Amino acid sequence: MIAGRISRMSALRPLAQRHFSQERKVVVVGAAGGIGQPLSLLMKLNQHVTELALYDIAPITPGVACDISHVDTPARVKGYSGDQMGAALTGADVVIVPAGVPRKPGMSRDDLFSINAGIVANIATEFSKRCPNACLLIISNPVNSTVPICATIMKKNGISRQKLMGVTTLDVCRANTFVAESQHWNVNDVAVTVVGGHAGTTILPLLSQVRGATFTQEQKEALTKRIMFGGDEVVNAKAGGGSATLSMALAGAKFADLVIRGLNGEKGIKACAFVESTVGPAPFFASPIELGPKGIEQVNGIGIIDAFETTKLNEMTKDLNDQIKKGIEFAEKFVPK
Repeated sequence: MIAGRISRMSALRPLAQRHFSQERKVVVVGAAGGIGQPLSLLMKLNQHVTELALYDIAPITPGVACDISHVDTPARVKGYSGDQMGAALTGADVVIVPAGVPRKPGMSRDDLFSINAGIVANIATEFSKRCPNACLLIISNPVNSTVPICATIMKKNGISRQKLMGVTTLDVCRANTFVAESQHWNVNDVAVTVVGGHAGTTILPLLSQVRGATFTQEQKEALTKRIMFGGDEVVNAKAGGGSATLSMALAGAKFADLVIRGLNGEKGIKACAFVESTVGPAPFFASPIELGPKGIEQVNGIGIIDAFETTKLNEMTKDLNDQIKKGIEFAEKFVPK
C-alpha cells in the first residue's frame, strides 16, 4: 500500500524533482486569476521551488496562498495583495507574470493592449526596483508588445534584458499535440520548434523540421493555421467564458521549470521563447534559446526552412515589428503611478 501511494503521488508531480539543488524564490504576479491560480499550484508542486510568493491586486490572494500552502510539498507559500507587490518581489529568483485581463470573443490584440500595457509597465517598474537580477517571464498578452514594454523600462533603469523572456510555450504545446494527432505519434516523442511571435499569424511552427513527419501541403497549411489560431479555438469554445487558462498555466509552469533548472546549472536546457535578439527579422523574436545560470545563454537561429514557411515568415514581419514598436513607444512615454 505504501509503495502504491508513493507511485500515485509521483504521478501527480510531473515537474517535481526529489531534491533541492538550490533555494529558489518564485513569484507569481497575477496569482488570483484564471491562469495565476493553476500556475501557482503547479509551481507549488515543483520541488526546485523553496519559496513561493503569490501577488495580485485582488484581496482574495492571501486566501489563494493559504489554500495552496496546504499542498504537501516543501515550498513555503505567502500571499500578497493590494499595494504589497514590492514586498512579494523582494528576493525573487524568478518572476512569472500572467497579470492582466484575458481575451474574450470579439476582443482584438489592440483591445488587450489598451488594458494590459499599463499593468505590465507598472510591474516592470517595480521589478526593476526590487529584484533586477531575477528572471522575468511574461505571459500577459499581447506578448509581442508587453515584452518590449518590459525591455524598454528595464533599459531605462540600466538593467540587463538577458533574463527577460516572453513565454510562448503554449504555442509549442499546441504544435506538439496537433502534430502528434496528425502523425498518430506519441506526443511525448514530438518537439516542434515554433518561432516568430505569440499572436495569430506571427506564430510560425517549423513543421519542415519535424523529423520523420509526412505532411501534404493541405495538411501543413491546416496545421499551421490551427497552431496560429489555437487561442481563438479556446476562446470560441468557452463561448465568452474566458480564454486559455489551464493549458497556459501548464505551459508557463513547464517553461519556468526549465528556467530554474538552467539557473541551477543543469546543462543542455533548451526552449523556445520570445526574446530580444538579432537572429530574426524583428528586434524581438520567438527563437530556440539555451538557458543557464545567466538566464538566456544563447539565442539560436531558425535553421533551414521550406518555401511555405519562408512565405509565412515574410508575411508576419511587418505586423510583428508594428506590435513591437507599439510596446516600445508606450514604454518610452510611460510614467509610473
